[in-house]
Amino acid sequence: MPSFIVRCVALLSLAAALPAASALRAATPPHVDIAIRTTVGTIVVRLDTAHAPLTANNFLHYVDTRAFDHGASFYRTVSKVNEPQVPFEVIQGGFKTVPADAKRIALEPTDKTGLHNDDGEISMARTNDPDSAATEFFICIGNARYLDAGGPLGVGYAAFGKVIRGMDIVHRIHHANAVGESLEPPIAILSVKRTR
Repeated sequence: MPSFIVRCVALLSLAAALPAASALRAATPPHVDIAIRTTVGTIVVRLDTAHAPLTANNFLHYVDTRAFDHGASFYRTVSKVNEPQVPFEVIQGGFKTVPADAKRIALEPTDKTGLHNDDGEISMARTNDPDSAATEFFICIGNARYLDAGGPLGVGYAAFGKVIRGMDIVHRIHHANAVGESLEPPIAILSVKRTR
């Protein structure tokens, strides 16, 4: 009999906790704005935590631990000038070499999230392994749907947000001095923080 009472109390406690858990889920914002402050200006990006939760929250982990505030930069530019045959244009940032302790995440393909590699979209860079994204990211300049799932690159690249302010800074970085695809010097990232 006592064990029956204990089970009943446990079930009642669980039931009482359910509204709080669902309220917490409802309180999770569908997007989070972050500011990427560089030596040439600030780019504000709206991360889509509703449609690409794994990718957006992985990025937010590095934002919240202030990882990007120490040694990150925009170090790569792909443009019609330096790569005229490539059907997309981007700037790429992060650490250039993924930190050894960085966790790789599974790909959230665009055909599942409904997002696209369009002008101003932020996406995860990766190796040939689709599930190898960690810290490196890129911002699209113009239509880059070539990078979407189902295109020539198969599963494509995971888009997870969009620039809402500072595309002029993106273009400034895109046209900065480069040797091939390498920005020389790289554009330093001073901080990446949530804006609210």
